[in-house]
Amino acid sequence: MSPKTYIYLVRHAQGHHNVSQANHVFADPLLTPLGESQCAALRDSFPYHDKITHLVASPMRRTLYTCLLSFQPAIERLAAAKGGKKVVVALPEVQEVSNLPCDVGSAPEKLHQEFDEAGLVDLSLVKDGWQDKHSPDSPWKPEMEKVKRRAEKARKWLYELAQQDSTAAGAESQADGGEEEEKQEKHIVVVTHGGFLHFLTQDFDGMDLNRGTGWDNTEWRTYEFVTDAQGKDEDVGLKETEESWRKRKGSAKPLTQTEQEEIMAAVDERLQQAFGDGVRRVGGKRV
Repeated sequence: MSPKTYIYLVRHAQGHHNVSQANHVFADPLLTPLGESQCAALRDSFPYHDKITHLVASPMRRTLYTCLLSFQPAIERLAAAKGGKKVVVALPEVQEVSNLPCDVGSAPEKLHQEFDEAGLVDLSLVKDGWQDKHSPDSPWKPEMEKVKRRAEKARKWLYELAQQDSTAAGAESQADGGEEEEKQEKHIVVVTHGGFLHFLTQDFDGMDLNRGTGWDNTEWRTYEFVTDAQGKDEDVGLKETEESWRKRKGSAKPLTQTEQEEIMAAVDERLQQAFGDGVRRVGGKRV
């Protein structure tokens, strides 16, 4: 039987590109001082540091630093329990949607230079070409079907991660004498991007086309798997827990499937307008 799994999806803290559209020309930007403060606030308020079994982040610098700063207590615990330090897995599939300079990642060798010394980030999945979002045949190009496919691939990857044996840290984090079922629970943090979160969750409720997301910086929501994939061709769904939904939406009803499809069509049109001709745009202007 699959272990009970909770997925904590997190949008990164404020990066320099979030300050103004003019800053979209910055390549793979870092966090602002406000963004670092947002990470500290998330670190101090997040209630499940002692339960986290896995940490995953987009290989973009702002997402990696958001993860390292916001989940420091869990990272220190997991690193000590594993006897090694590489506890944050950088997953290219959860990078941001667009190919604006701010949403294109750094070359693998640059990431290794920046993060290997601390030894906390596992970059083994980040291969040459992961930052190619312009080539016509690139799977990372910002086209609706390609983004949907990598979101599906990311969900399956997370599902498979949850099937792995619990880390020693995850088991030891439970209260003494706790139930065996609780010890087998998986608590996975995924730090990613505002636009991609809608594709990952297949939920476009609250989507603001002007800013590309309905998520705030360092906002987090809790999800569960809704299907047990029996084969590689089956998709895996994510559903927000009732507690998470009620906390932010109260008694509001989720969007209907028709409403979701209408928003997705608008997003698809926006993607085609911005990136369909293969030309990067900033603020509606070609760059």
